[in-house]
Amino acid sequence: MSTLLISHPACIAHDPGKAHPECPDRLRRIQRALSGEAFSLLRREAAPLGDIDLIKRVHDPAYVDHLRAHIPQSGYYPLDGDTVLSPGSWEAALRAVGGVCHAVTAVMDGPDRNAFVATRPPGHHAEYDQAMGFCLFNNAAIAARFARETYGIKRVAVVDFDVHHGNGTQHLFENDPELFYISTHQWPLYPGTGAPQERGAYRNILNLPLNEGAGTGEIKQVFEDAVIPELTSIRPELLIISAGFDAHADDPLGGLTLTADDYAWITGQLLQFAEHYCENRVVSVLEGGYDMNGLSASVAAHIRRLMAAWH
Repeated sequence: MSTLLISHPACIAHDPGKAHPECPDRLRRIQRALSGEAFSLLRREAAPLGDIDLIKRVHDPAYVDHLRAHIPQSGYYPLDGDTVLSPGSWEAALRAVGGVCHAVTAVMDGPDRNAFVATRPPGHHAEYDQAMGFCLFNNAAIAARFARETYGIKRVAVVDFDVHHGNGTQHLFENDPELFYISTHQWPLYPGTGAPQERGAYRNILNLPLNEGAGTGEIKQVFEDAVIPELTSIRPELLIISAGFDAHADDPLGGLTLTADDYAWITGQLLQFAEHYCENRVVSVLEGGYDMNGLSASVAAHIRRLMAAWH
């Protein structure tokens, strides 16, 4: 058994522009942090290209075609004030989709117990027919669709600990009784969704907003009192983590105060659940995280804990 790390150089070529927080250096710093001896046992593979037909079964086909048609030959094409296309964006987005689907295959078929997908652009803000919040395609939702279509599993849960609420994942899941979305996030904050009363058509959504300044004590309480009990009630066959690290105390886009050690603890809680209830099937995919030191330290802590699950 091993932990699989999936990435691709094309994900560095997505360049939203100078001074944009979702920058290529995010991935470079993660790769540097994972180059040391402590990570020598990681199994590493390149993300394949995602299946456009699969993407069009999750997103509006007209939106997918619109996105592809507006990839610039040079320079930039802004989709909104935050989300920008560059010449490398299309392949990067396809590699991000292909990476999460490859991770699902790895944990469903073996030999890997869990996987981390270090790709960009992120995905959890991407709506059915709209890019937003730096996100083009909803990688976690596509991974859930792929798992159900390919392996015949029914119940998939996404746990999202990004500082921002994953509006796109919520909206793509909320009308399906066997897709579950659990989110801890700062409230109020962009994108303005994620109130506790947003429960989905089948009470399959659980939003757990945190006040600005919340940190170690608050996140541990919400995981122990709400996240893990909810997962235990759901009993998913696959657990997907939307792993955003922008709740770190040093992150410029959030106001929570988590540390790298908190991310290791959260990961441990989710792995303990997965061991007992879903055959250790865990796929983690990178979402946010914009302070380079906080991001690289937090990802390293997250992956060390993933690796510890099979030692």
